[in-house]
Amino acid sequence: MRVLISAIFIFFFVAQAFAAEPAPAPSDKGGAPGTNVEMPFLMAPMTSGDGNLSGYAYISTRLTATSATGALDVRDKIAFIQDAFVRDVNGATVAKPADPGAVDSSALEARLLTDAKRVMGPGKVAAITIVQLQVAPLHPDSTQPPASMAAPGTPVPDDKPAKAAKATETAAK
Repeated sequence: MRVLISAIFIFFFVAQAFAAEPAPAPSDKGGAPGTNVEMPFLMAPMTSGDGNLSGYAYISTRLTATSATGALDVRDKIAFIQDAFVRDVNGATVAKPADPGAVDSSALEARLLTDAKRVMGPGKVAAITIVQLQVAPLHPDSTQPPASMAAPGTPVPDDKPAKAAKATETAAK
């Protein structure tokens, strides 16, 4: 009886080993499981060629470490990496040279990767990916200033249409 139970257990464990799915391969957007570290959001000012502020870019990034232990080291130094990122995006514009309303994603990824490698040292960080990017212009409609920017005493149009008077409804009947 013991031999039969032992054989069933051995068969069960061997069958599970062969039935296990292979580990997912790293995708283009991230590394192997356990190596990705989500970074806090960045708020980067976007300036035009003449140095005027045109808006802000809200950037979410993910660092990919070279190993799972490297990811733990990155998590320990997130504050230092984020500090380097903030200094970088405030020191030089993230906008494309030809279009100050768009972010140069590839150049920004290269700059941030250099910053992360400088903080972590060689062999710890493999890549950085921009996960989410949202651009908020300073003045969404540049042809007309927002209502809050109107000169004092200037009437602001109502958003609600005026209601019809009830007297006209009874006069029509």
